[in-house]
Amino acid sequence: MSPGGVTADAQPASETAGERAYRAIRADILANRLAPGQKLKLDALRDAYGAGVGTLRETLARLVAERLVMAEGQRGFEVAPFSAADLREVAQLRLLLECHAMEGAFRAGDVEWEARVVAAHHKLAQMEERLLAGDAGVLDRWRRFDAQFHQTLISACGSRTLMATHAAIFDRYQRYQNRALGFRGDIAVGEHAALRDCALRRDAATAREVLRAHILGGVDHALATGAL
Repeated sequence: MSPGGVTADAQPASETAGERAYRAIRADILANRLAPGQKLKLDALRDAYGAGVGTLRETLARLVAERLVMAEGQRGFEVAPFSAADLREVAQLRLLLECHAMEGAFRAGDVEWEARVVAAHHKLAQMEERLLAGDAGVLDRWRRFDAQFHQTLISACGSRTLMATHAAIFDRYQRYQNRALGFRGDIAVGEHAALRDCALRRDAATAREVLRAHILGGVDHALATGAL
């Protein structure tokens, strides 16, 4: 099994060593298995991820472009650190993109989209119910279903570019979530239910306000805990 938790059997047959290394390193950064500020030494990465130094340099350059890794000139690379300023910037970008995509999805979504929204919310709500009951063991599943719900809300927006850009920003946001943006209990439950209801009513104006409170409330919660 790779450091990113992916078995060799799970890799697509056509996937290159560079693509495997990219996916595994990126997953480890998002999950904080590679810690913020950690030096990324090529020799150590070569042993851990089974890719050559040249391939790793290309991989790290891709992650620099995604702002998940920082280049230090001649000193090499390190995992991008956390900061309150970066979290606020990422949250504002997510809010801007998600609101725009959500409005498009609300206009264009059909009954199949509505069914997907309801189903995605149902899975998320099941995890939230268990978290409220004290079952911390489902936290990772809650995070996954949270991402799926928000992605489903905007999935009818009609723009693959917008979806891909949102996904990249959401990943950066979720990196903070994995470290500090914990489950906010009944507040988060209510906000997710309100977003589902807004989608079914096509009420984009209310959804924007709910989403703003949802995202920025999570930022305030993270900063208040001091977990960063």
